[in-house]
Amino acid sequence: MDRDGSPSEAVQVADLPELYVAVDVEADGPIPGPYSMISLGMAVAGRPELGFYTELRPISDDFVPQALAVSGLDRDRLLREAPPAEEAMAAAASWVNGLRRQGRPVFLAAPAVWDGMFVHWYFVRFTGRSPFGATGSGVDLRSYWMGRTGGEWSGTHKGKIKHALGLTDIPHTHHAGEDAAELAQVFDAVRRQPR
Repeated sequence: MDRDGSPSEAVQVADLPELYVAVDVEADGPIPGPYSMISLGMAVAGRPELGFYTELRPISDDFVPQALAVSGLDRDRLLREAPPAEEAMAAAASWVNGLRRQGRPVFLAAPAVWDGMFVHWYFVRFTGRSPFGATGSGVDLRSYWMGRTGGEWSGTHKGKIKHALGLTDIPHTHHAGEDAAELAQVFDAVRRQPR
């Protein structure tokens, strides 16, 4: 309790629900630093009205043409028009931190290792810290599905999960904002499945 008798902020925060923030990244290479994250999308599972999307100016001259082609983004346009990483990641951190009025943000990705590597590195490098915590840890959809079903890793591709849940009408477009919304919808459906 605070001195005025009201519940302390820590108690109030602990009482808030977890918000699973589905994160999707498009990048022009396999690792951050030598290569660039070129777009970032986030969406909250079970809350389709809550989403975030930004493109980012590349941070290096190096890129893998095949990786860049996956996103369909024009690197020259990004160099001219996209916000610098510092600005984009500050906006992303502000959005995640703004969710704290409604719940406790938890990072979610598929795969969490790849998307999480870029997101955590970019937050720490360009804002000084990650709004998802010091380790950047979170939920991996594929591992979660393995735990729920007792299946093998080879059966945990997002397409297989979507098929098992009857979500075959939700496309995967390689647009970070749309794919974050897709992941949020899939994870919400997985969590609603009876055990």
